[in-house]
Amino acid sequence: RPVGSKTSDECKIDSLPQSWATIAGVGAEDRKTMALDSVWEKLLRPDLEILQLFDPPYRHSQTDPGYIKGYPPGVRENAGQYTHATVWAAWAFALAGQNKRSSDLVRFLNPINHALDPGGVQTYRVEPYVLAADTCSQSPFEGRGGWTWYTGSAAWYFRLLSEVIFGIKKVGDTLSFDPHPPPDWERFEVEYRFGSAVYEILFKRVAESQGVQGVCLNSARLSDGVVQLSKSAGRHSVEVVFSSTEGVV
Repeated sequence: RPVGSKTSDECKIDSLPQSWATIAGVGAEDRKTMALDSVWEKLLRPDLEILQLFDPPYRHSQTDPGYIKGYPPGVRENAGQYTHATVWAAWAFALAGQNKRSSDLVRFLNPINHALDPGGVQTYRVEPYVLAADTCSQSPFEGRGGWTWYTGSAAWYFRLLSEVIFGIKKVGDTLSFDPHPPPDWERFEVEYRFGSAVYEILFKRVAESQGVQGVCLNSARLSDGVVQLSKSAGRHSVEVVFSSTEGVV
């Protein structure tokens, strides 16, 4: 029997397979697009600024999905926001060229944004300076964070920011670039340290076709767009010229 499908009374949609179809590059393009659109339409809670792991939560179903059903509805893996899964959804939206949706999820994940006023503090109720493993989605705990200081999703969130949003790819002693920033970012800067060296990376958006248009190291254009890193002390300037169009896969 299927556990979690459109024919189920509970857990009709789960963000994990929807996101990983795009991250892993499997399946037809139209179905991957449909999967991500369904995540946005059916799992996003803009009122709480969270993305549920799945919906509806397990309450009365005869199906036994395992220990997650032991949590109250909307808590942790039982249809709360599970932070790992939301990071992966943001990753998938970025890879699909849906940078606005990706950046919205990045903002929702940032804990400080859930404690900007006394009302937010009373709702969130956990430290706003570390990533929470989960956030509740159902009454009476809507918007409450849980399991701080505990989650490996903090490392995934760092990777999302550095490797996907900023698009900095490190392989061995080289850097290449494939940024997916928010649509309103015309330029941004990153300071990257490698050994005793500091690389000041300036990203500039242009209107040309999709992708990185050029990379310069210390004002010299690199034909392959790949920066060879040096651990020697000193400061280096890198300029990355890119274009990204919302909706391009």
